[in-house]
Amino acid sequence: MSDVIALIFDFDDTLAPDSTSGYLESIGVDTQQFWTQRVDPLLAQDWDPVPAYLHEMIQLSRERGNAPITQQALQQWGASLPLHAGVETLFSRLREQVRKVHPQVQLEFYLISSGIGDVVRHTRIAHEFTGIWASEFIYDASGSISFPRRIVSFTDKTRYLFHIQKGIVGPSYVGKPFEVNRKVAEDRLRVPFDQMVFVGDGYTDIPCFSLIRSSGGFAFGVWDPKHRDKRSRAWGFIEDGRVSNLNQARYDDDAELYQWLEEALTSLAGRVALKSRLYRG
Repeated sequence: MSDVIALIFDFDDTLAPDSTSGYLESIGVDTQQFWTQRVDPLLAQDWDPVPAYLHEMIQLSRERGNAPITQQALQQWGASLPLHAGVETLFSRLREQVRKVHPQVQLEFYLISSGIGDVVRHTRIAHEFTGIWASEFIYDASGSISFPRRIVSFTDKTRYLFHIQKGIVGPSYVGKPFEVNRKVAEDRLRVPFDQMVFVGDGYTDIPCFSLIRSSGGFAFGVWDPKHRDKRSRAWGFIEDGRVSNLNQARYDDDAELYQWLEEALTSLAGRVALKSRLYRG
C-alpha cells in the first residue's frame, strides 16, 4: 500500500514559455521561420514533430559555423530562462499544504517533457523533481549537438508514467531501459495511476491525460495567457473529455489553477490516507 502521490508536469508552455523557441530567439533565430519553413515541411512528409524539430536544430547548428548550438549554451539558457508566475514557490507551497492535512502522505514531483533535457535539468526548479525525462542530444568532440539520444513524444510520455508507477526512478535505473517492462504486483506499485495528477498544455500530453484520467487520477490542461491563440487548442481537451479542468498557466496563490491543484492533491492525499488505515486495519 503506497502513501505516495505524484504531481507530474509537462514543461514548455506549462511551467514556462516555450523554452526551445526562447533559446532560438536568444541566439538571433527567427522562430516563426524556423517552425514554419524548416519544421512544418518535415511534418508534411510525415515526420513526428519531436524528431523533426531536433533534426532542424542540428542542421541549424551546423549552418552556424563558428557559433554552433552547444551543450554549454543549452545549459546556460536553462539556468536563465523565465518561468510562469508562481512556479518557483509552487512546490514548497503544495508540499506544505499536503503535509498540513495528511502528514503521513508523501508528495513527489516529476517532469516529462518533449523539450531538451540539458535545458530543463538546469532550470532553477530542477532540484524539485524526483525524476526528469526529456528529449536528449549527444554532442560531438567540440560540444555541439550531433544526434538525438532520446526522443520523448506522444505515447513515449506514458512510458515514464509507468516508471513512476513502479518506482523505476533514480540513478540505479540509468542504462536499464527494459526495467519498465517488469511486472509489479498491484499492491507493490509505488504510485498507482489513481494517485497521480498530470498538468500539460499540448498534443504530446494527450496520452498522459487519457491514461491518468481513465485510471482515476486528475488531468489539468493549461494555456499560456501570453499566447491566447493557444487557448482554442487547449479548449479542445475539454471538449474531448481529456482533462478534468482548464486554466491559465499561473501558479501564484490566488491563481485558479493553483487552487485546483491544491484541492486535487489534498483530495488524493485524503483518499490515500483512508485506504492506508483500512489496509493496516
